[in-house]
Amino acid sequence: MAEHASDAHAEDGHDPHEIEHIKAHIKVYMLIFAMLILGTILTVAISYIDFGEHWKNIAIGLAIASVKGTLVAGWFMHLISEKKLIYSVMVVTIFFFVALSFITIWSMTGSSLIGGGLNQHSTTGGAAHAAAVAPAHH
Repeated sequence: MAEHASDAHAEDGHDPHEIEHIKAHIKVYMLIFAMLILGTILTVAISYIDFGEHWKNIAIGLAIASVKGTLVAGWFMHLISEKKLIYSVMVVTIFFFVALSFITIWSMTGSSLIGGGLNQHSTTGGAAHAAAVAPAHH
């Protein structure tokens, strides 16, 4: 009886429902792959556009990278079907990523309180520093 194929299996010994399930997953993976390729092309195309201020270019690039990272983490790393604990850790990670990104971009502007933005490498204090470093005459 073991030599005969059962009704639930095809002649090759595989369940037809299992084959359709695998084909559906392959279609999803190919769609995600195409979206990642499109995201890469979009990132390269956007890099040639000047949006005025430098931080805008960085923010748009990070937004595209975040979408691509979400696709990879969600489908290729199978996090889309995980439990609440994984989602909680992902949300906390995303929060800190966004917060640190905005702090970095904000610190680059001229009006930030952190380091004075683009003016942080000013040479206005050079004379006072040179006098402090000059050797004492005896």
